[in-house]
Amino acid sequence: MQNWLGKAFFLTIGGLVVAGLVLAFWPEPTPVEMAQAKRDTVLVTVDEDGKTRIKDKYVVSAPLSGRLLRIDLDPGDTVEADKTVLTVLEPRDPELLDARTLAQTEARVHAAQALLAKTAIEIERAMIEADNAESEMMRVRQAASGGGLTQSELETAETRHKMAAEGIRVAQYAREIAEFELDQAKAALIRSQQNGPSEVEEWAFPIRSPIDGRVLRVFQESSAVVTAGTPLLELGAPSDLEVEVDVLSSDAVAIQPGDRVILERWGGARPLEGRVRLIEPAGFTKVSSLGVEEQRVNAIIDLVDPPDQRRDLGDGFRVEARIVTDEAKDVVTVPASALFRQGDRWSAFKVVEGVAKLTPVTVGRRNDTLCEITEGITEGDTVVIHPSDRVSDGVRVREL
Repeated sequence: MQNWLGKAFFLTIGGLVVAGLVLAFWPEPTPVEMAQAKRDTVLVTVDEDGKTRIKDKYVVSAPLSGRLLRIDLDPGDTVEADKTVLTVLEPRDPELLDARTLAQTEARVHAAQALLAKTAIEIERAMIEADNAESEMMRVRQAASGGGLTQSELETAETRHKMAAEGIRVAQYAREIAEFELDQAKAALIRSQQNGPSEVEEWAFPIRSPIDGRVLRVFQESSAVVTAGTPLLELGAPSDLEVEVDVLSSDAVAIQPGDRVILERWGGARPLEGRVRLIEPAGFTKVSSLGVEEQRVNAIIDLVDPPDQRRDLGDGFRVEARIVTDEAKDVVTVPASALFRQGDRWSAFKVVEGVAKLTPVTVGRRNDTLCEITEGITEGDTVVIHPSDRVSDGVRVREL
C-alpha cells in the first residue's frame, strides 16, 4: 500500500513538472492594436493649402496729375460709395493745364465710356446665363421629385443657378465701377479745361470711394505730387471672400465645378463649407519645397457659410482645403493602416477567437485614414492595425 502511495506521489509531482514546462514554453499571444470594422462615410479628397482673397478688389488711382493731400484713412476703415472722400487733389503743377494732359484726359473719358458700354453687354450675358440656369434647375427639380435624378445632381444644378445669379451681381458691380471711372474722367476733363488762374487756385478735386467696403491698403499715405494713374488705395469688401487653391494638374482633372470643399485650420472652431466655382484653364510651373518642378492649376472656391460665421477671416489668410472628388456613405470601413499588399491584392488580419487570420479583401473608395471594404470583412469584425512582422496567419494575438 505504501509503495502504491509513493508511486502516485511521484507521478503527481512529475505531471506538475511537465505541465509547468509546457506552460513555460507555450508561446505568449502577440500584443497588437485592434479596431472594429464599422459603417461610416469615406471621402475621397484632394488636400492642399490655399489662401483667401477678396473677390472684387478696387485700386483707386489718381485721375490726373496734381498735388495729393495726405490720406488719413487706415487699413480696415469703412468707406461708403460716393460719400467717403478718400483724398483730395490740388493743382500745383502747370502740367495740369497743358495740351498733352488735356488730350490724355479726353482719352480717359472715351476709354471709360467704352468700358461702361462693355459692362452693359456683360450684364445682359449674365442675365441670359442666369435664366438658363434657372430653367435647368426647375427641370432637374421636377426630374428629381419623380426619382429620375439623384440628390447630388439636384445640388449641382442649384449650385450652378446660384453661381449664375452671382455672375449678375459681379457684372452690376463692374458697371458701378465703370460709371465711377467715367464720372472721374469727365470731372478731370472739366477741371483740365479751366483757364483762369483764379479758377485753378480755387480748385480742389475730391476723390470719393466708388464702392461700399473697407480700406485694404494705402499705397500713398503722405502728401506728394503724383501723376495720373498713380495707385492710391486698395478697397474691397472683406466679407466677400473666395479661396484660391493650387493643385497638381493630375489632380485637377478629377475636380469638377460644384464639388464640395471642406476648409480646415483657418483659425475658427469648426471647418467651413465651400464649393468649387472654377478650375482655371491654364496651369503654371511651381517648384516644391523639395526642389521638384510641378505643374499646378488654380481651383477657385466659393464660401458657402454666411459671413457672420467667418468674421475673423480676412484677405490673404491661409486655409487647408479638402476638395471632395468622390464620396461613399454608410459603407463598411476599416482604418487604412489595417490593409497591406500581398501580391496583387489587398489583405488584412482578421481576429477570430484571439487568432489572426490572413484575409484577402476587396477595397472600394479609400483615403489616408479610411478604406471602404466591399468583400472579405463585414461590419463588427475585428482587424489588426499596424501589423508588425511578428503577426502572421494563425498567430495568437491580444489587444494592447
